[in-house]
Amino acid sequence: TIKANSIISANSSIGPNVFIVENCYVGRNVSISNSYLEDNIVIQDGSVIGQDGFGYAYDNNKYVKIPQIGIVKIGCNVEIGCNCTIDRGSLKYTEIREGVKIDNLVHIAHNVVIKENTVIAGQTGIAGSAVVGRNVMIGGQVGIAGHIKVGNNVKIGAQAGVTKNIDDGKSVSGTPAVDLSLYLKKTIILNKMVKK
Repeated sequence: TIKANSIISANSSIGPNVFIVENCYVGRNVSISNSYLEDNIVIQDGSVIGQDGFGYAYDNNKYVKIPQIGIVKIGCNVEIGCNCTIDRGSLKYTEIREGVKIDNLVHIAHNVVIKENTVIAGQTGIAGSAVVGRNVMIGGQVGIAGHIKVGNNVKIGAQAGVTKNIDDGKSVSGTPAVDLSLYLKKTIILNKMVKK
């Protein structure tokens, strides 16, 4: 279903199980399937939404694919850059909530939840079942491990590797990501060691 005033650009594919509400823009060479898109969504060229997530079980010396049967839910006023990938949920859904802004070349794995008004810079990868809170700022090339919970109003510096939960209001950087003040102290100490 595609409702009023939505634009689907050249060479894009709207596959099965897709519901697009009003005033959405889908750029060129976009693939969408197994997805529910609310009002005023922008999806730029080359993005792929609603394909299978990376789900396998190891059995008898081989990997067996776990069927992916969920969907992607995208809320109002979300903007998705070029060449992003958002995987469908494995059983339930992957969810991008209202007002989220996603830069180019971002991968969001199955069962991830991105809450309202979060911004994600380019080349970030968010592994399966992670939950990212409201009003979070994520720098470029950040990696967030699976099943991690990132609180509300968090700031994550560029190239950080998030391996543990982050409480509300924290600023973190580095790999593994630590509190920003600690990261800066470590950087100063390392610089002094190099100068010696």
